[in-house]
Amino acid sequence: MALKERIREWAGALGFQQTAVAGIDLSTAEARLLDWLGRGYQGDMDYLARHGTRRSRPSDLVPGTVSVISVRMNYHPQTARESNAVLADGSLGFVSRYAVGRDYHKVLRDRLQAVAERIAQEVGPFGYRVFTDSAPVMEVELAARAGLGWRGKHTLLLNREAGSWFFLGEIYCDLPLPPDQPVTEHCGTCERCIDICPTHAIVAPYVLDARRCISYLTIEHRGSIPETLRPLLGNRIYGCDDCQLVCPWNKFAQRAALADFEVRNSLDGAALAVLFCWTEEEFLARMEGSAIRRLGHERWLRNLAVALGNAPSTPEAVRALHSRREHPSALVREHVEWALARHAASGVLNAD
Repeated sequence: MALKERIREWAGALGFQQTAVAGIDLSTAEARLLDWLGRGYQGDMDYLARHGTRRSRPSDLVPGTVSVISVRMNYHPQTARESNAVLADGSLGFVSRYAVGRDYHKVLRDRLQAVAERIAQEVGPFGYRVFTDSAPVMEVELAARAGLGWRGKHTLLLNREAGSWFFLGEIYCDLPLPPDQPVTEHCGTCERCIDICPTHAIVAPYVLDARRCISYLTIEHRGSIPETLRPLLGNRIYGCDDCQLVCPWNKFAQRAALADFEVRNSLDGAALAVLFCWTEEEFLARMEGSAIRRLGHERWLRNLAVALGNAPSTPEAVRALHSRREHPSALVREHVEWALARHAASGVLNAD
């Protein structure tokens, strides 16, 4: 059996649903990347520009790289509450389904490392580095070139048998593995993902303006969320899955096989007022091992304040907001005051 086929078997045994190989010539993608950066669509993710062309030139990032092993792993939890039901209840907080369980970075990285070590047992020491959304890597582009799927109009990877509810990971290596062939695209004329985006962040097919994207605003963005966009966030407190929820290909999506991605701390639909009352110590303790922990308590409260401002005007919502009105953070206070002002028209102004 060829080495590439054995790698697929080893990766499959470690929980990856699909494994393929891509070459490292990303010159056509580099032009699109530079144009995207030139338009400022990266927002304040300055590191995307700082990395320059290392993102599109694998051998610059990891010298000696001649092949990229690309993998995918399903993440949608088996037991999570139905997403649209949570989104329809403004008193609950919606967390993107990839983040309701254990931090995927560590889960995938450890398993990718195990794949690499198994390869080394077979071929001897070789040059490699594993990645899981942790460095300047064009993971969707590489996965598409490896044939794991095609880039959808929402910019995520789509697979005919698995939709888009999966993580991607890579092993850059100096092994001259034969590349797999890309698959054809199957979005056709469908633009449901573009039409559904609450903030109109998908400005054209395959083009995302991160500055308007709810995932960016609630996760990557460190400052104040623009007031014009706050009402559009609804009850989304960490990420947004809307473009995936409407995608026809996700009727074929498969649930996660690993228990790591099952729901923790009721994050598949907890009450906003309850989450907003967590102290920083509670937040850090409950989010141990979660990707959300990187957000920090301050931005967690910022996001929740926006969601509470969009929530039904109830004494519980207003009471929760009042509890943070004197918070040490100006960022939190600003969003709390905005939220309270939203409730003023409903006549629910007091904490009692």
